[in-house]
Amino acid sequence: MTLARRQFDSLVIGAGGGGLRAALQLATAEANVAVVSKVFPTRSHTVAAQGGINAALANVLPDNWHWHMYDTVKGSDYLGDQDAIEYMCRSASHLVYELEHAGVPFSRLDDGKIYQRPFGGQSQNFGGEQAARTCAAADRTGHAMLHTLYQQNIRAKTHFFDEYFAIDLIKDEEGFVQGALVLEIETGEPLLLEAKTTLIATGGAGQLFRTNTNARINTGDGMAMALRAGIPLQDMEFFQFHPTGIAGRGMLLTEGARGEGGYLINQDGERFMERYAPHAKDLASRDVVSRAIATEVREGRGCGPDGEYVLLKLDHLGREVLQKRLPGICDTIRTFLHLDPAEQPVPVFPTAHYTMGGIPTNRFGQVVVPVDQGEEVIPGLYAAGECACVSVHGANRLGGNSLLDIVVFGRAAGNDIIEYLRN
Repeated sequence: MTLARRQFDSLVIGAGGGGLRAALQLATAEANVAVVSKVFPTRSHTVAAQGGINAALANVLPDNWHWHMYDTVKGSDYLGDQDAIEYMCRSASHLVYELEHAGVPFSRLDDGKIYQRPFGGQSQNFGGEQAARTCAAADRTGHAMLHTLYQQNIRAKTHFFDEYFAIDLIKDEEGFVQGALVLEIETGEPLLLEAKTTLIATGGAGQLFRTNTNARINTGDGMAMALRAGIPLQDMEFFQFHPTGIAGRGMLLTEGARGEGGYLINQDGERFMERYAPHAKDLASRDVVSRAIATEVREGRGCGPDGEYVLLKLDHLGREVLQKRLPGICDTIRTFLHLDPAEQPVPVFPTAHYTMGGIPTNRFGQVVVPVDQGEEVIPGLYAAGECACVSVHGANRLGGNSLLDIVVFGRAAGNDIIEYLRN
């Protein structure tokens, strides 16, 4: 059997925010780009991101990127790469305005500026008062971003292979990655996509866990491809549990619910986060809140007949605020719990959410492997987004930094690929 072949300048595996942002950068520079996705691009898991994207725009409260960087380093348990974190936080404002100009319909303040909500682990003035840094499009920010990036890629004439499954990277005799073998899901026909550069942007591996917030497609395909190609993965022991998943089911209820003024209570009606994080309370970073909820339940202060969860109170916010700022999670709560969040508190428990580890890269998106005391770049191979480990998130990611991560490092990888193709 002869294997069908197609040739491109650059191959992008995965059509979430990271892959599409890189593809847009490449297509705009007139490179010949192929994007392979095992689902229709707007079904990629970026679509499920709710809360927002962090940038120190200072539209609501005073802010600057130094404070954002401090919070990200501290939130990472001081295990993030501080050079990469600086690069990400400095680029944030520019990239949010770029998304706005590309057509992302952000929520607005009365003066027309982008609405920003308070989120966990954010502070003003290096650990001071709560900051409002998370730029939001209601509670469907990822949805708004993914659709915008997809439409911009259609305009830029990016070539899409929808519903093709990437099987393995292919290498030449010298070990250079030359593209990937993919499978058309509908027909089962293999196809060899040859490319001068390959970007892996396949998302996380949340399906490792029984209860998780991730789509069924988040099975760590790109990480597995890298492992099979002999690239070790980094920081895989760091997996984030989101404090507020629907108890027993795992669907995500955004941190924005607490940012808008919601709070957690135990069976005694006590706001228990005041004991664990007296300053930040319910907007402490995710690892702190998840551990606090687990401790409350373990020590017998959980709610429900079996004491298996705590309650998220939103009813005091009023129906109007809930419908304006959190329409998506109100729908989710009604659909899966048959509760009205404007009238009853919502049962929540931590659920597996985000892979901090992944394919080791530098801040240009280049995949690196450890050599002696340093690291060596693998020419022509890139990774971006949740499947990559830059590592800007260290041991714990701050809410709102994942959408920022994908656009910052998707764009950075795109720029480096353009340079690589020129040379």
